[in-house]
Amino acid sequence: MKRVAFKMKLNPGCREEYRRRHGEAWPELLEKIRESGVSDYSIFLDEQTDTLFAVQKVSGETGSQDIGGEEIVRKWWDYMADIMEVNPDNSPVSIPLEEVFYLK
Repeated sequence: MKRVAFKMKLNPGCREEYRRRHGEAWPELLEKIRESGVSDYSIFLDEQTDTLFAVQKVSGETGSQDIGGEEIVRKWWDYMADIMEVNPDNSPVSIPLEEVFYLK
C-alpha cells in the first residue's frame, strides 16, 4: 500500500460550502473511491491560503484523482466546480506532493 498526497485550491469565500458539501458527500461516490483502492483519505484546509491538502492510502496504481472516467466522479466534479480551481473538464486542479518525511 502506498500513500499519496496532493493539493488543491478553493475559491475565495468557499470554505464553509466546501465543508458542507463534503459533510454530505454522496454514498455512491464514496463507494466508488473505496472500490478504486483508496482508503484512509483525509483532506486538510490551510485557511490562510484556502489550500486543500489531501492524503490517501492507495492499494493499487490508481488514487481518487485517477478515476475521472467514472460517471459519478464527473458528476461530483461538476458539482464542486463553482467553489474550487478546476481544469477545463471540471476536474480539480490537483498538484501531487512529494513525501519528504514519514514516521511509522
